[in-house]
Amino acid sequence: MGEFDGFDAGVTAWFEGLEADNSREYFAAHKAYYEQQVRGQFTALLADLAAELGGETTVFRQHRDVRFSADKSPYKTRTYGVLSGSSLSPAGLFAGVSADGLAAGAGYWRMARDQLARYRAAADDDLAARIADAEGAGLEQWSQGVATAPRGVPRDHPRIALLRLTSITLGRRLPVGGGVGAEEGRAFVRDTWRTASPVVRWLDEHVGPSTEPPPRRR
Repeated sequence: MGEFDGFDAGVTAWFEGLEADNSREYFAAHKAYYEQQVRGQFTALLADLAAELGGETTVFRQHRDVRFSADKSPYKTRTYGVLSGSSLSPAGLFAGVSADGLAAGAGYWRMARDQLARYRAAADDDLAARIADAEGAGLEQWSQGVATAPRGVPRDHPRIALLRLTSITLGRRLPVGGGVGAEEGRAFVRDTWRTASPVVRWLDEHVGPSTEPPPRRR
């Protein structure tokens, strides 16, 4: 596998085509382009960043697991992966490419019960300031939370906005449009991860990975 050469102008059109015709016939007809210019280039992008920041990369399958889903569309409409164990954080740093462009982000997605307990016990003004700094530097909050106060937390708690969160992730997107050059793409993902890293370091220190077994699917 070679170095990342960038995403050409056809990447957006490939994903738009997949969204319009999410079928095995479409995928088979355009598989060569996907393997070379979509998955191939995305895999090379993560590999380049791993060589710089350390860690291991994972690129997830394009096929959807439809066994437990009412939506039987066979393919995901984005190609994405993570860099884990880097110099920025042991947690996974996210990147993906789709019709919406190149995305990068970092944080703790869908915290397990033990993680939420540690997070809610530790959430403080330092975390709020780190999130505000990241947003001020151009990142968006991709966090999710509950609609009301968590059980046992008063609705007028001074940090209720933080305590309602069940995921804390920050990131941004870069339109691919007419193409994204190699250095532009690497810099975009790298700089996004570095901007989010103060928040991720807080989470690494105060929350850490879950020790609970993964939930069983029914």
